[in-house]
Order: sequence, then C-alpha cells, then structure tokens
Amino acid sequence: MIKIGLIAGSGRFPILFARQAKKEGVEVIAIAVKGDTSYQLGRMVRKITWLNISEFDRIFTVFNDEKIDKVVMAGQINPRRLFNKNNEFGPALEELLGKIRDKKADTIFSAIAEKLKERGIELISSLTFLSEYLPQKSVLTRRAPSEQEWQDVYFGLDLAKKIAGLDIGQTVVIKQKAVLAVEALEGTDVTLLRGGLIGKGGACAVKVSKPQQDMRFDVPVVGLKTIRSLIKAGISCLAIEAGKTVFLDKEESVRIADKKGIAIAAV
Repeated sequence: MIKIGLIAGSGRFPILFARQAKKEGVEVIAIAVKGDTSYQLGRMVRKITWLNISEFDRIFTVFNDEKIDKVVMAGQINPRRLFNKNNEFGPALEELLGKIRDKKADTIFSAIAEKLKERGIELISSLTFLSEYLPQKSVLTRRAPSEQEWQDVYFGLDLAKKIAGLDIGQTVVIKQKAVLAVEALEGTDVTLLRGGLIGKGGACAVKVSKPQQDMRFDVPVVGLKTIRSLIKAGISCLAIEAGKTVFLDKEESVRIADKKGIAIAAV
C-alpha cells in the first residue's frame, strides 16, 4: 500500500486530509504537534507520533524509519509560539529560525520544505485528494450578496490580493469600501471579530490565496469556525477565492449561514 507522511497542525484540515487519503487507499503516517493537533486525528491514520515543538528534528527520523518520501503539511501551528518566552524550540528549530531572513509564513514553511528535501523527503501539495473541497465560482448560499456587498467584495478582493502578496495575511473586512480590518499573525477569526466590532453590522469579509500561492502550505481554509466568527462579528457576507480555498464542512456551514441570512460567494 502507498504511504504518505502528514505533518499535522490544528483544526479539521489534517483530519479531512487523512480521511480522504484513506478513501484513496493511501496509508497516512502522521506527526502531531502537542498542544495544537486534534486527538481525533489518531483515528484517521495508521500511525501517529506526538512531538513537542522542541523535537523538530525527530520529524525526519520518524519519516525515514517509515520509508516516507512524500509529505503533506496541513493545519496551523499557533503563531504565538514564536513569542512565547517559556517555549523551547530545541537546537534544530532554533538554528532554522535563526538563519531565515524574516518570520513570514512562506519563509518559515519554505525553510522547513528545504530541510525535508535535504533528507530525501518531498513536500507535496496540501490539496492532494481534496479537489472536491474547493468551491468553484458561484453563490453558495440562498441569499446572494446585495449590490453594496458585491461592491465591497470586489473592492476588498483587490486589497486582499495585495496584502496576501506581501505575505501579511489573506483576509480583509470591508464596509462601504472602507477597510475595517486586515489580517496579520492573529489569524482569520480574530480579524473577523475586530472588523465586526468596528463595522457594527453589515460588513463583508474577503479571503484569498496569495498571488503566487504555494499549494504545499498556508492554503486558505474556511469552515464552521469561520461561520461562527462571522455570526459573532455581525458580518453579513463572505467571499472566498474560487478553486483555491478549502471549504470544510460546507453543507453544515451553508445551512447555518442560510439560517442567519449570511451570503457566501466563491469569486
């Protein structure tokens, strides 16, 4: 049987990947990060190894022992770890972080990909097996965006692409062509709540991929958690980039959005 490695972060993305790989007859050997990865992942994979962030160098040992030559990274590692004074990265990760030019997501992940390559392990697209979870251009909810919301969507789309191109973030919140919030290291959900607080209802959120998106990592993902954040923030419209955004639990998410009158479109 074909085997593939998985470096799993937080959220449902790693679980979805493992489930779909299993359906394709592929065995998944997972590395899980203590404090980030869901324990549910263990039920979806053939073997799982739990590591502290300080045990970075053990990743290569585990995959080499299992004769894994292709690996996927899915899910987020809490970015606040970079600034946790009590966190010990360990010598291997400390060395890697010390050599890179900045702490942007692409810079860090590219360095990890290069380390894997040096050990004979290829990092492949995190969208492997997941094409059906990438909505194509369409309105996904019963309610389409209003004329004003469409104006905000396309105004925000251009801005979000520019910000994503700088590897700052991938989400903006817009109301009446005013920028309420721009995503940075805090993540999408905090950005939505911040923008909603300023907009006081009726704002639009736009989430995109990077102009030169590396599909091996940091692919935009939305799902139930995103919808709950939209509701809490009072945001009435969400636009995602068609064909480049993973939509987890789409049916349930759309059902809840319909119930709350939120418009969702893939553009």
